[in-house]
Amino acid sequence: MKATYRAAEPAWEPGHCAGPPTGYAGSVARATSWVGRWLRRLGGLALLAGLLLVAALLRGPPERLTDAGGATVRVMDGDSLRIGERIVRLEGIDAVELHQGCRAGDVQWSCGLEAREALRDLVARGGLVCEAHGRDRYGRTIAPCAVDGLPDIGVRLVEQGWAVPLREGDGARYDAAAEAARAAKRGIWRGTFERPADWRAAHPRED
Repeated sequence: MKATYRAAEPAWEPGHCAGPPTGYAGSVARATSWVGRWLRRLGGLALLAGLLLVAALLRGPPERLTDAGGATVRVMDGDSLRIGERIVRLEGIDAVELHQGCRAGDVQWSCGLEAREALRDLVARGGLVCEAHGRDRYGRTIAPCAVDGLPDIGVRLVEQGWAVPLREGDGARYDAAAEAARAAKRGIWRGTFERPADWRAAHPRED
């Protein structure tokens, strides 16, 4: 019987005209290429995640706050909160409106924005609890609210000079707080301002 022999095939190298590897060597080459592509992709994703994290830190803390009970709270203006889906109007006080301005000498300043910041600082203490006492004509819940270490944030806002009693003579604690703020020239009492009710009358709601 005549024996038949086959010449050994040359080893394949990248760029060799004999073509890509086959069998086990080809599998290893393809796997190595696939891993390399995914490592490059993962590196790009890691860089993107890092950039997004830096952007989030630069934006500062979010406006939304969460109380101890877990409900999401949004400070709308100097005397209004959105707790979950419900809008709560602080009982007994009337803060300057969000877009209202006040004067201190010859300087016009955004007292409405500062009133909102004051309420936001109080809510940030945590432990917000509001007790509903009915609704107003806009459907907002009327309620006194407390936070950790402060039984009535409405009184504190009046003391700080960001709100006036809703009806003078209707609540001794609010009247006393307003007199203290006026005497110390705190908040809106540092200059001249329009009563929030008068400002609203001159700028009626469009809804």
